[in-house]
Amino acid sequence: MTNAFVFDTNALISAHILPDSISRKAFDKANTLGILVYSTATLHEFSTVFMRTKFDRYQTVAARLAMIAAFEKRNQLINVTHVVSASRDSTDNMFLALALSAPTKAVITGDPDLLTLRPFHSIPILNATDFLNLF
Repeated sequence: MTNAFVFDTNALISAHILPDSISRKAFDKANTLGILVYSTATLHEFSTVFMRTKFDRYQTVAARLAMIAAFEKRNQLINVTHVVSASRDSTDNMFLALALSAPTKAVITGDPDLLTLRPFHSIPILNATDFLNLF
């Protein structure tokens, strides 16, 4: 597999609603260097959260649905083969399990619960700025 990267839900949403954001720059760089990977669980969370009405002010429902479809088409679905319970926020464990199953070069997140685990099984867990600086 080429270079694979995991973005958590908040980093993905920031990249999609804020075109000039650091998250977007990291997202674009990751796509240039390799491919983003997702699992059925992480895609479901991204889709569900991104469709919340609080994001209506940034993008229309139709635009968000198109972005989700484009993300799914452009990136790679991974069958998660690991079970992880390392994060103090259990909802974050799906990103760690995905990172181990891919395997990935880095997890990109702004979530303090994930950032405190860095590195995780030698996989860097980075905020978008650190990702841009290191890659």
